[in-house]
Amino acid sequence: MNLLVRGATLVDGTGAPARRGDALVVEGRIAALGEVGTTAGARVLDARGLVLAPGFIDLHAHSDLAVLTDPGHLARTTQGITTEVLGQDGLSYAPVDDAALAVLREQLAGWNGVPDLEWDWRTVGEYLDRVDRGAAVNVAYLVPQGTVRAVVVGTQDRPATAAELVRMRELVAAGMADGAFGMSSGLTYVPGMFAGTDELVALCEVVAAAGGFYAPHQRSYGRGALAAYAEVVEVARRSGVALHLTHATMNFAVNAGRAGEFLALVDAALADGLDVTLDTYPYLPGSTTLAAVLPSWASAGGPAAVLQRLRDPEALRRIRYALEVQGSDGCHGVVADWATLQVSGVRDPGLSGIVGATIAQVARARGADPFDVFVDVLRRDRLGTTVLQHVGHEENVRAIMRHPRHCGGSDGLLVGARPHPRAWGTFPRYLGHYVREEGVLGLEECVAHLTSRPARRLGLRDRGVLRPGAVADLVLFDPATVAAGATFQEPREPAVGIPHVLVGGVPVVSDGVRTDAVPGRALRHRTPGRTVAP
Repeated sequence: MNLLVRGATLVDGTGAPARRGDALVVEGRIAALGEVGTTAGARVLDARGLVLAPGFIDLHAHSDLAVLTDPGHLARTTQGITTEVLGQDGLSYAPVDDAALAVLREQLAGWNGVPDLEWDWRTVGEYLDRVDRGAAVNVAYLVPQGTVRAVVVGTQDRPATAAELVRMRELVAAGMADGAFGMSSGLTYVPGMFAGTDELVALCEVVAAAGGFYAPHQRSYGRGALAAYAEVVEVARRSGVALHLTHATMNFAVNAGRAGEFLALVDAALADGLDVTLDTYPYLPGSTTLAAVLPSWASAGGPAAVLQRLRDPEALRRIRYALEVQGSDGCHGVVADWATLQVSGVRDPGLSGIVGATIAQVARARGADPFDVFVDVLRRDRLGTTVLQHVGHEENVRAIMRHPRHCGGSDGLLVGARPHPRAWGTFPRYLGHYVREEGVLGLEECVAHLTSRPARRLGLRDRGVLRPGAVADLVLFDPATVAAGATFQEPREPAVGIPHVLVGGVPVVSDGVRTDAVPGRALRHRTPGRTVAP
């Protein structure tokens, strides 16, 4: 159906000043902008008082299974997201073999649940084909380095052999040829954390040759944050790969007020000619699994091995020392503060009563030691517990989002009783809280952060902007009311003030109501020698 959007405020995604005008959508693309006369056969949408912008592009999403199992996908469609980038933090479900998939389904239960679906893919291309059966939004994919290592090396803490490195490079190359846009790493998660710098460089050389980018979750966002950022910049320098710093933060007490030091490192890399971008979410707490704070040596070998250590008195003694005295690398080099770890979701229904409480609060209620509670919860929940980690700093969040290479990314987990509200609220929170209420960013500038800049990072030439010929991935929002409906108490509330969202010209939200359309598809990166969809 052709559509004429009449009388909107056009914010085109480039950062240019807003202007009043119309937009004509024909066969899924923008046919005209400005003053558009009466067009026979087009449905007219009165957009007076609304901003028309390109659909938002979420550069860091965790909907890897939700796009397959949840046709409504309300968390994403209702906040104006039309494209999301999956395969994040070095862990996802392609490429896999049967053995690695069995481990990953357990390991990632806290991120994505373990839904009842037909796991009928193994390669990146097969996963993207599965998305093409029908999705609410478009999907771009990153080859997950930890998953690749799980297939080839396993989950043990050891260097890859020369032959294993060759095989990992082959899997990365195959994923890029299948249409992946780059590679991600999770360098605080098993088994990606066991890769050294040289191994990362070798894999990133393959990504660079295919024209992709590297998106690392680095080794620390706490005590070792600047050194960790420096390592991934060095990986980019040595391999020639473009670098995207995912959920770029400076967290924990040791980094309060230190965003400027991080941004100076980014600016120095840019001055040296490196291609660097970054994304953030507009909230203070982080979100991860409770098991992620374990020291790396205790996380080796996969879920079964971890659970065995949690029953070994000597291993528990070492784990306690790492967490409460030394500073666990899983907790970003700082001593665990049990008052900052708030349970957001559990796998075992018998633990539902602790959701919303911190480990310290659970310990007080039980009259127990916090470390003992931590271990008990991990055991009973089979490592499936998710947590909010209250370690952020407002001044750092604001400073980083102002950077000219900044983009938006939600990093939102969709499972659990009380997940982080960023899964439902990131993009309207930028527009409502940080633009309208706080004035940290101007409207046109913020829309550019959420649209054209991530489109450039992905190399999508016909998305992320309003111009004739561009794909009609569009969002209409009310700048006076747009806001995140999701809160920490009610994290699954849809956005306010976003009445219309189109994916490829097809309404997925109309008058604030989700339609039944599933026009999204897998976007495939154009690699040398291939002719594929953009």
